[in-house]
Amino acid sequence: MTDLQDARLTIDLDALASNYAALKSAAGGAEIAPAVKADGYGLGAARVADRLWQEGARSFYVARLSEGRALRASLGDRPADIHVLDGATPGSAAALEAADLKPVLNSLPQIEAWNSHARDGRRAASLHIDTGMNRLGLRLEEIKVLLGAMDRLKHVEIVQVLSHLACADTPDHPLNRQQLERFTEAAALFPQARRSLANSAGIFLGPDYAFDQARPGISLYGGGPTGVPDARIRAVATLEAPILQVRNLPRGESIGYGATYTATDNTRVAIVAAGYADGLPRAAHPRGAIWFDGALRPLLGRVSMDLLAIDITDCDAARPGAMVEIIGPNRLVDDAATAAGTTAYELLTRIAPRAQLLVRP
Repeated sequence: MTDLQDARLTIDLDALASNYAALKSAAGGAEIAPAVKADGYGLGAARVADRLWQEGARSFYVARLSEGRALRASLGDRPADIHVLDGATPGSAAALEAADLKPVLNSLPQIEAWNSHARDGRRAASLHIDTGMNRLGLRLEEIKVLLGAMDRLKHVEIVQVLSHLACADTPDHPLNRQQLERFTEAAALFPQARRSLANSAGIFLGPDYAFDQARPGISLYGGGPTGVPDARIRAVATLEAPILQVRNLPRGESIGYGATYTATDNTRVAIVAAGYADGLPRAAHPRGAIWFDGALRPLLGRVSMDLLAIDITDCDAARPGAMVEIIGPNRLVDDAATAAGTTAYELLTRIAPRAQLLVRP
């Protein structure tokens, strides 16, 4: 049952498919292995993976063991490769195997744990090489230690080596080339393994970065590869909310918590049923804006938990029940994120479940 006072989240699966095709085209012959972690970037990993499977995706990346289990269950008997980026964390090896998940091994202890678990045979895994991100992964000197003691890999089949670009959304950043060179050197030590380096932005750095497999995330879901809108990428999520009240704000009076905005003239205001409990950052004002009736309408005052205010002076269409667009095809997620001082990743993943869900087609 739909509550007309709730925000509404519409997920356009045709747009998702279009973005997958655009990324596949840009990646040349590389496999596209979608990142569906964080519940498909907040849009529902099960529905996202189902549609991407229909479009040809056969490998997926999640962050957590729990996400991998849920995705395996949702895909049923479809033979997808599901890679867990956290790797073989303490005590997880048996659960990873039981759910037919492939760990991305990030450290020598993780390699030892997976090797020990697989004593009755060989178990496939990916190896994460740290080429400059300095989060997870083995540095080149650790890899050389590993290769000098091959008994550590006696029961591990390294089917893929991967790394992660730190600055791909800044194409001319020198670290991109440095990471490419380090990855190429390290990957050569595993000549039988597939190679994967590029994320969404990395796909657009050029064919040198594509290798065998690319792992896009944000651009599947509507975010531009460099943090700004990109004509090749369509909006997938549209978050709307209804106007609750239209009121007049006299010149010299303030609105909202903290009285951070004072009207310099008589102003017509729409109060909208959305706030930071729905996913719109409190920091969105003063640069934030909402799309309504063919134009961007400035936010007025602080975003509160359940409400926000927009300037609708000279707009006759505003009335209770009319829907405004917080993010979507007219208010692209990158622009909304920039106004709020954050990223498209954060805006999408923080959309609250109380929004009414509509999936199309």
